[in-house]
Amino acid sequence: MNAFAQPVILENEWVRLEPLAHSHTDDLREATADGALHELWFTAIPDAQGMAAEIKRRLDLQASGRMNPFAVMSKQPGPLLGKAVGMTTYMNIDDGNRRVEIGSTWYRRAVQRSALNTACKRLLLAHAFEQLECIAVEFRTHAFNQRSRQAIERLGAKLDGILRNHQITPHPLAPNTLRDTYVYSIISSEWPTVKAHLNDKLGRSQPTQRMVPPAC
Repeated sequence: MNAFAQPVILENEWVRLEPLAHSHTDDLREATADGALHELWFTAIPDAQGMAAEIKRRLDLQASGRMNPFAVMSKQPGPLLGKAVGMTTYMNIDDGNRRVEIGSTWYRRAVQRSALNTACKRLLLAHAFEQLECIAVEFRTHAFNQRSRQAIERLGAKLDGILRNHQITPHPLAPNTLRDTYVYSIISSEWPTVKAHLNDKLGRSQPTQRMVPPAC
């Protein structure tokens, strides 16, 4: 297994990212039902019945060195403390060129529009640039996922371009529609400035405040 796919725990005062495991299934079933996230036609978020299969899919990709999946564990005081409230991953791993995408991310409605997304991205970007020595980190999202696009841009990522007719959408609410994919990136020379920006955003927030929208 390449270094990008190696399990690792990343943690700050807002959130703990721990290696995804089947033990997270019940929490994640509850999380995806909070807001009926699977009904968003421009995303690929599993419903409660499909959660176990989605966890297995991500773990299989990790075993092949193509993904490193995390469970997003809330450290917010309250009923969600210590529970998995979503998923995120390193994906489309290109260890030879030291590039990776942060994606397949979703959070339950109760933690959306909070500092949690900024805190997650701060952890993932720091590990990518400072431990894995990435030269670039990508973000990709559906053209119609405007909240995701805004969240990515707020991180400081820049638009590389749009892949038109990039994929066929399998969602039952929009079968066989064509997806235009917006591709963003942060490159290694930009990381110090982006890091300062994210530190400032988190420094202005308390772990219980609601600040920013959910990401890609």
